[in-house]
Amino acid sequence: MKTYSAKPSEVEKGWYVVDAEGLVLGRLAAAIATRLRGKHKPMYTPHIDCGDHIIVINAGKVRLTGNKLADKKYHYHTGYPGGIKTRTAGGILGGAHPERVVYKAVERMVSRNPLGREQMRKLHVYAGTEHPHAGQQPQVLDVASMNPKNKRSA
Repeated sequence: MKTYSAKPSEVEKGWYVVDAEGLVLGRLAAAIATRLRGKHKPMYTPHIDCGDHIIVINAGKVRLTGNKLADKKYHYHTGYPGGIKTRTAGGILGGAHPERVVYKAVERMVSRNPLGREQMRKLHVYAGTEHPHAGQQPQVLDVASMNPKNKRSA
């Protein structure tokens, strides 16, 4: 008996659209990361990019449970000495680019190597309801119906 190993030419990549409105951030990110990596497919191979393209709309309306809106902190560095800055999750969600919260949550669940960067290029996150990928005819992925906890209120 031999273990099946997928070849890049055998992988079929689909397009899915996820509506993030009212979904819990961590549960949404876990579902998206699984799809990006391709772990939901029976042909999953760890060293091959088997995942699908994921389009996330309404990323600015994602929910965080507990006090995470005020307590969860995102750190970044300006590049200058002593240039560490901090923003809260609520500050980012209320700012100009609320889709960055979803992107960062998924990015931290994917491998930190060249394969992970290749998989992250297939994630398309938009704060509003519009996206430019209608030509790919994406299927709707209903994350809210996967588990009742995925759509819990704070």
